[in-house]
Amino acid sequence: MDMDIIMKFLTLLISFSPCVFGQFEDIDDDIFPDLTEFDYGIAPRRVPRQLKTMLTKETKPHIQELSVKTTIISRYAFTAVSCIMLNRHSAAADGVFQFQIPKNAYVSNFTMIIGGRVYPSEVRPKEKKVKQGKEGETKPKNKEAGEPSSEVEMEIFRMVANIPGRNRGVFMLTYEELLQRRLGRYEHVTSLRPMQLVSRLRVDVTIVDHSTITYLEVLPLRNGKSNGLVTNGANGAKAPVKSALPVSTVIKQNKTFCTISFSPNIVQQAKITTSGMLGEFVVRYDVERELGIGDIQVLNGHFVHYFAPKDLPVVPKNVVFVIDTSASMLGTKMKQTKEALFTILSDLRPSDRFNFVSFSSRIKVWQPKHLVSVTPLNVRDAKKFIYGLHPTGGTNIDSAMQAGSTLLSNHLNNVPDANHNSVSLIIFLTDGRPTVGERRSPSILSNTRASVNERFCVFTIGIGNDVDYRLLERMALENCGMTRRIHEDSDASAMLKGFYDEIGTPLLSDIRVNYTEDLVQYVTQHLFTNYFNGSEIVIAGKLTNQSAESLHVQVTASNSDKSIVLETDVALWQREAETERHVKEAAAGVGPGGAGTETAGSLAEGFVERVWGFLSVKEGLRSRLKSQTSSEREEHTQQATNLSLTYHFLTPLTSLVVEKPQVLADGTMAQDTPTPTLATTETDKNAVSANELSEVTGMEEHTAQSLHLKKDQLAVQSSAVSKATRDVVKGPVKKSVTISKTSADGDPHFVVEIPLSKLTVCFNINGEPGHILRMVTDHKHSGVTVNGKLIGAPPPPGSHKQQRTYFSTITIVVDRPKRAYIEVTPKKVILDGHDRLVLPCDTTASVESGGLAVAIAGKSNVTVTIGGTISFVILMHQYKNPAPYQRDHLGFYISNSKGLSHDSHGLLGQFLHEEVGLAYLPGNNTTTGGNSTSSQTHILKVKGRSVPVVQKTRRIYGGRQSVDCWFARNNAAKLIDGTYEDYVVSHLFDLADWPCGSNKAWN
Repeated sequence: MDMDIIMKFLTLLISFSPCVFGQFEDIDDDIFPDLTEFDYGIAPRRVPRQLKTMLTKETKPHIQELSVKTTIISRYAFTAVSCIMLNRHSAAADGVFQFQIPKNAYVSNFTMIIGGRVYPSEVRPKEKKVKQGKEGETKPKNKEAGEPSSEVEMEIFRMVANIPGRNRGVFMLTYEELLQRRLGRYEHVTSLRPMQLVSRLRVDVTIVDHSTITYLEVLPLRNGKSNGLVTNGANGAKAPVKSALPVSTVIKQNKTFCTISFSPNIVQQAKITTSGMLGEFVVRYDVERELGIGDIQVLNGHFVHYFAPKDLPVVPKNVVFVIDTSASMLGTKMKQTKEALFTILSDLRPSDRFNFVSFSSRIKVWQPKHLVSVTPLNVRDAKKFIYGLHPTGGTNIDSAMQAGSTLLSNHLNNVPDANHNSVSLIIFLTDGRPTVGERRSPSILSNTRASVNERFCVFTIGIGNDVDYRLLERMALENCGMTRRIHEDSDASAMLKGFYDEIGTPLLSDIRVNYTEDLVQYVTQHLFTNYFNGSEIVIAGKLTNQSAESLHVQVTASNSDKSIVLETDVALWQREAETERHVKEAAAGVGPGGAGTETAGSLAEGFVERVWGFLSVKEGLRSRLKSQTSSEREEHTQQATNLSLTYHFLTPLTSLVVEKPQVLADGTMAQDTPTPTLATTETDKNAVSANELSEVTGMEEHTAQSLHLKKDQLAVQSSAVSKATRDVVKGPVKKSVTISKTSADGDPHFVVEIPLSKLTVCFNINGEPGHILRMVTDHKHSGVTVNGKLIGAPPPPGSHKQQRTYFSTITIVVDRPKRAYIEVTPKKVILDGHDRLVLPCDTTASVESGGLAVAIAGKSNVTVTIGGTISFVILMHQYKNPAPYQRDHLGFYISNSKGLSHDSHGLLGQFLHEEVGLAYLPGNNTTTGGNSTSSQTHILKVKGRSVPVVQKTRRIYGGRQSVDCWFARNNAAKLIDGTYEDYVVSHLFDLADWPCGSNKAWN
């Protein structure tokens, strides 16, 4: 379990409700009569009597607070949900936490606090065989019986936990989502269906973007199809005729930042509904488009590219509508489908070509031989054909697809230049499974691939609950299309029309995006068949050289009558500075009235990398679904699983394992129930799966300690990973680590134990934040280089210093037996060799590859051993509640230097094979800073130089030990070769040798 994420949760919880901690003690009986335990958030006298009566009759735990905070940074949304439940009764009761999340989102963490104990979760690889759970277990699913349908695809995350009598339970959930642009709008949906009235309900949405926000709209609460709304949005989304804000909604906005809050009190909720099913809180917005190649953002070695050109001529389309007319379409489905088709016919352009195929047990083609042009006469005849459709018979999906594909293929073969100046597609709609003709999904998919032959795209729509959605999804994915699901009680007419609007205006085809070949790797999908008006293409990747000055970007595509080439050189340093600036704005809450969100500060810093991870997982799952062989499927499965584990995403390939509290029969907590960090006994866990929500995991038996120690499936971030060459990841490292005094730690304080002279010297380096220092360089001989990056911090109160500096990153380059790059930060270790491993620092694990070993002792240290003769230990200094002058940082220690040559250099490396002498001159006793100097002035003889030194005491190993050393002042003047500036390198993996080429005197 990523404990850093847990700490973020706890921080968020305090921001949601500062009085949560300390409220887990038993609740006295004498507060029940006046109902103060409900904590309405308004004066109790303003709560109607009938509402109070209804609340007092509640038998299940009451939701005191539901807080949903979303931060959207450049279209990537982080959402944190906190739900506090109060069990007012003396007997234990099941608290049911249930929250709907968008289908395209991934849960990234879940934590419970019950009875004052924290129950974290861990993302693990999903077991291949899943058992059916028992009643009361975690049951994520697509749709609760009797619930109003959603206009967007939603999934339900559900957890049931026993809350002791007169106690509280806190449920905290985070999920992430890359918003998709549809019809020129991004749409963020927060589902509010707590199934009861909530004492304190609050939704906060913060939008921070690099570009100017040009459009912002908050819709009335959306709840099914009965809100009197009209179609005006993506996916059949509905917009009000008169957009009235939901009650209590407040909007604050400036150019690139806006905050929206929705906080109805319990009386306002009751006026909407007393069932707690408020509906969906919907925010739509759009940003200004950059001309040319689009918007590229760079951060921490990753980039994300948003491409959404506008003002282009529309490309003509060839479209065949394949419509299910089987008996199950009788009634509302058929009526609404006809209504949508009538509207779509009116929207066809004169340059388009079209045709209709209806299918049941039999296949009917409106114009049997060809596609026809859009003329008033043809549109009138087509409406007659649609009007005459009558549902009857079974469902022959295979023959219907063959008929539609044949029509399009004949058109492309017989019409000159049809391939070059138009976009061809099939829109396929059904409400059922194949019951006539070919019924086997693999055969239907194979036949469809063969008939389509990569010449056009297939877009599928499933209506109702009986449709084979997986078949439709694969049919679309394998043929460059998209799929949509329309629930049984949804407005099919509006959603079908909305889906057509998304794909009805093609602007480009055959889009290819290329980047400087040797500068990027692991780029997500960069070839696209079509680009439709109002949508957006998003690509992410990794930079192989973070010090490169520019990135060449080329976009090629076809328009209605020509080929388009867009290219430019992007200044990487400038783009990274701009991205960092707007991320800092998000973290600082630079918005109207200074409003902000606590989630932004901790999550924004890595948002570009998380966009890359999010897209890479999605791409891996799509590739897995399209796989034609078992080996290909297994490869994509492993890649997507590894990435899911790296970013803690709950995907169809992973499960969320949660320890459940143990409650005794008398309603109290079991005293011997293990906490996540100390438990050794066995407890039940519930495994929660997402995105395949029909599957429910059974009960598993594990020790609680496995929640945070066994992260055996670490991510290999690679587009092609070979099992034969993958590094071996082992279990916890329990052996002790020997650390020498030779180190750079603290401000930074350098300590050097000189073995040949049996002396210890020390010095300070007053560097500049952002500087990268050469620590050890022996690249030509042992093939090892160590660099460290400085980070700044303000001095503590009363200090004489202007600022302090620490090491925020340590990098080690190993050249033998093969090249490997190791990057260590207080949060993670990156090992980049043949494959790339990302290991969180709160995990205990070891990696061995050839002569290189990296061992992590969770939250303590990282040991790097090279060839058995060189060892470095990096200590991790982390603060739970840092003061303004404290920064998470690293300490670097040389444990074994036998393998480093006599020519090694660097701030530490130059002393490893040197002899120094100590002399003294008569002097007086003095006291400096509490440290008493000797009665003589001491001189160190180093390489023929005389260095004045005084005796001091330094704390090392995180302050756990002290060492006496001879201290050289003035930035180690004369002690080190050259000056401080000679040790500043250009980037973290700089292999430059010492200017003299060897460890010699520098006069």
